[in-house]
Amino acid sequence: MRLTKYAHACVRIDSPEGERSVLIDPGCWTEPKAFDGVRAVLYTHAHADHLDPDLLAAARAADPELEVYTHPELAAELAAHPALAGPAPTAVRTGESFEAGGFAVRAVGGRHAQVIDDHPDCANLGYLVEGVYHPGDSLHVPRGHDGRAEDVRALLLPASGPWLSLREAIEMVRALRPERAFPIHDANLSPIGAENFDGWLEGESATRYARIALGESAVLD
Repeated sequence: MRLTKYAHACVRIDSPEGERSVLIDPGCWTEPKAFDGVRAVLYTHAHADHLDPDLLAAARAADPELEVYTHPELAAELAAHPALAGPAPTAVRTGESFEAGGFAVRAVGGRHAQVIDDHPDCANLGYLVEGVYHPGDSLHVPRGHDGRAEDVRALLLPASGPWLSLREAIEMVRALRPERAFPIHDANLSPIGAENFDGWLEGESATRYARIALGESAVLD
């Protein structure tokens, strides 16, 4: 699979043959070209840095059959958007498995990580896309029935946010033990901040860690 990093928390996943594709969390800073030829879009939650309804409406105007998946609350909101053409977004729930853009996907987690005093209190789905895990704004570690962390080939690791500490990011990687880890959710980091984060993760995460430059891709072995 090829992982392409766009602004902030947006990542596109394409199959080697190019016939399968899914875009996750194209928010208000995402470049419109991220949608080019994509078959499906997954949204973790409604915050603007993860979802731009007007950007989605423009993509749907260009391709009315573009598939959209998110949690039930947001699916209902998007269905009511006056400019959103095509079929209504598909509502998915925690634990549900489905197919999107040709990929097998499972929704995990369920709630946004809190900053303080139970805020923000909103839905947030993470997505496991054939071993690639995008947690949205969450530190959720998906586990099997035996309590063990699920196998993750590549973790798209949140790197910055008012709900996140460096320690928590490292602990998430250590808990999941993915084969690879790539930072996302990093628009608020200065170059110095990004270098500091990368240095810690390279030294303490016990996994193959690398930063994907904006608009560039990494191919999973």
